[in-house]
Amino acid sequence: MKLYLSVLVLFVFLAIAFIFGSQNEQIIELNYIIARSNISVAMAVSIFTFIGFIIGMFTMFSFMVGRRIKRFKNKSSKLQAAAISK
Repeated sequence: MKLYLSVLVLFVFLAIAFIFGSQNEQIIELNYIIARSNISVAMAVSIFTFIGFIIGMFTMFSFMVGRRIKRFKNKSSKLQAAAISK
């Protein structure tokens, strides 16, 4: 249930971001370290929303993997302690 609620909230935020971006047809100038580009507000909102989503997913998966590694190490140490005590 928590997963469904999280996905629903994610889609609501993405929809709001895309609606906001589609209403703004202004051109903005983005200055990168080595380049410059002129893009619409809708494209900028889409790009930065996608980048934020990818960074969030990467962070979530790294925490999940770290937690599973800790659980595996705890189970492994308990099994080794049980094997030694026999």
